[in-house]
Amino acid sequence: MGTLWSQERPPEEGQPTERSRWWASARRLLTAVLLLSLLLGSSVLLFYIFRSCGPRPCERTACWHLLDYYLASGNTSVPPCTDFFSFACAEAKGTSNSSQALADENKSRLRGILEAPRSWPPESGEEKAFQFYNSCLDTHAIEAAGAGPLRQVIEELGGWPVSGNWTSLDFNRTLRLLMSQYDHFPFFRAYLGPHPTPPHTPIIQIDQPEFDVPLKQKQEQKIYAQIVREYLTYLNQLGTLLGGDSGQVQEHAGLSISITSQLFQFLRPLGQQRAQEKLFQIVTIDQLQEMAPAIDWLSCLQATFSQMSLSPSQTIVVHDLDYLKNMSQLVEKQLLSHSDFLQSHMIFGLVGTLSPALDSKFQEARRLLNQKLRELTGQPPVPARPRWMQCVEDTGAFFEPVLTALFVREAFSPSTQSAAMDLFTAIKDALVTRLQSLPWMDEETRKKAQDRVTQLRVEMGAPEWAMKPALARQEYSEVHLGPNFLQSFLSGVRSRRARITQSSLEPFPHHRWQVSPWGVKAYYSISDHVVVFPAGLLQPPLFHPAYPRAVNFGAAGSIMARELLHIFDQLLLPGGCPACDTQALQGELLCLESHYAASPLHGGTSFNGSQALLEDAADVGALALALQAYNKRLVWRHGETTLPNLDLTPQQLFFRSYAQVMCRELSTQDSQDTHSPPTLRVHGPLSHTPAFARHFHCPHGAPLKPSRRCQLW
Repeated sequence: MGTLWSQERPPEEGQPTERSRWWASARRLLTAVLLLSLLLGSSVLLFYIFRSCGPRPCERTACWHLLDYYLASGNTSVPPCTDFFSFACAEAKGTSNSSQALADENKSRLRGILEAPRSWPPESGEEKAFQFYNSCLDTHAIEAAGAGPLRQVIEELGGWPVSGNWTSLDFNRTLRLLMSQYDHFPFFRAYLGPHPTPPHTPIIQIDQPEFDVPLKQKQEQKIYAQIVREYLTYLNQLGTLLGGDSGQVQEHAGLSISITSQLFQFLRPLGQQRAQEKLFQIVTIDQLQEMAPAIDWLSCLQATFSQMSLSPSQTIVVHDLDYLKNMSQLVEKQLLSHSDFLQSHMIFGLVGTLSPALDSKFQEARRLLNQKLRELTGQPPVPARPRWMQCVEDTGAFFEPVLTALFVREAFSPSTQSAAMDLFTAIKDALVTRLQSLPWMDEETRKKAQDRVTQLRVEMGAPEWAMKPALARQEYSEVHLGPNFLQSFLSGVRSRRARITQSSLEPFPHHRWQVSPWGVKAYYSISDHVVVFPAGLLQPPLFHPAYPRAVNFGAAGSIMARELLHIFDQLLLPGGCPACDTQALQGELLCLESHYAASPLHGGTSFNGSQALLEDAADVGALALALQAYNKRLVWRHGETTLPNLDLTPQQLFFRSYAQVMCRELSTQDSQDTHSPPTLRVHGPLSHTPAFARHFHCPHGAPLKPSRRCQLW
């Protein structure tokens, strides 16, 4: 029965019908649609998840402005692994200068402050600052006065032999007046500075003079002769403008240049002083009087530092004693035969320094001299500056305390300061971490180094006391403006010198700033163990709270890291860290020095890295520290941003912003600058940073992907 049943059952029970086949197909189709929808939904969800976690373009106004700045200052057609300096800094016409552009922007802000309509209490520092600025802009009054105010100054100094109106005053009396009343030092510099050894109390320092002529120790004879000729032409113009007889002017101008040339030959280069271990000597005024008797040291220094009570037993710091001895002998020789030439030499120098406060004839003579000297020394011409810029600089120099609060309120909000402090804390923490892994540093030195970082103070924006208007107003009770701009200018000169001296002598609870709040230079003070970052530096394009973190860490972060590393410069000098692994330390220093010495510069020349070794070490270490701090911040926080339409990852943007700090004209480097040229300051640190080559996909053998890297910090 069972078998029969199975064989004879109806067809619909044993085989699928057309309807059942349709439902099976439909079920399969629905299942596929559901699976596809699930996959699509998951993909969309994952897309939004990754999009929210990945870098997003910064759409804020500050970022769009930075984008425009980067596009205008760089050349992305240059291979970044070959020449990142040109990639980040080169313009169609030359090379951008980020530091100078920022300084000019800060001056524009000060201009806006000084030209805004305001009313101040009578005789207040603010009123005097605004009056001084306006009198500086009043070129009609300056032109109408002509050379009259300057002739009056010269008469107060005893007159001038070439003008026929000369009272043969005592040489030291004239020198004393120049130093104390005009802040002019024709034969040496005298200033208050921290003692070279702890506790770094203020002490009078006697240093080499700053020459008006760009002479060098090793200079081609042809260039030297051309420089002397141009300067002689300039001095002749000054004498003629002051009504001197042309023949006498030419004779005195030639002998003035001869005195300058002889003084220059007495100088010892800083490298030679360091090699001889004679960077400074501590002597008493009485001892210096015996060694360099032509100068009445006690009388001149007492007049210059009138707030101090000096005696022959007062100790001072001398930076080049041999120069002072030779200078004294030259002065004595001239006094015996041609004392009138010494008077002319001092007057020529004073007129040159006062040229910004004189009429257009003197200013034009100075401008032409500078233009010729730049041509002879291979520097590009400096574009003509508007009058307001010179007036802003002078007003800022003479009335800094009263302008500080106005500038900070304008340019450095509390939110900006808070963001900058947050950045500094991240860099400082990275340094503390990095000190733990340095192979050349012994444990005791490591512990002391970490304590130094922990105890370090930081000041940002402006000095705390300068933000108190009452204190700032007290500074200017002795400033008297008029009756002409030159007299107002000289009153500002005297006020500034007195203010600097007094602030150095007071038992001040805070650090005495060496830069203006609108300046663009950070620094580390050994004597006060403090790093300073002025408000003028923490500005676009180097810093802004709205920028992508990569920009702030790469630019401002590397600047902060560099100043932190300068705390330990002493450790890198010979014998500076006797307990360290000297072999490992010297090995890394030699590696760094040879790497920089072998690095090519634009134009195919090379650079001797030994003269900038400490700065090179700080540059390389600063980039590593800033990158370490940035990477740690990326782990902590999500939502990193980048600049729109720039096609750079956050890490690439970090290196781009680092290079932006170094952008400047290649030929504008000062001969006294202790840094490497700007191309090396970009390429050196980048080539020692493996992450750079990784993020820019540099091939093996590329200039910025060397086979060996130095790891000092």
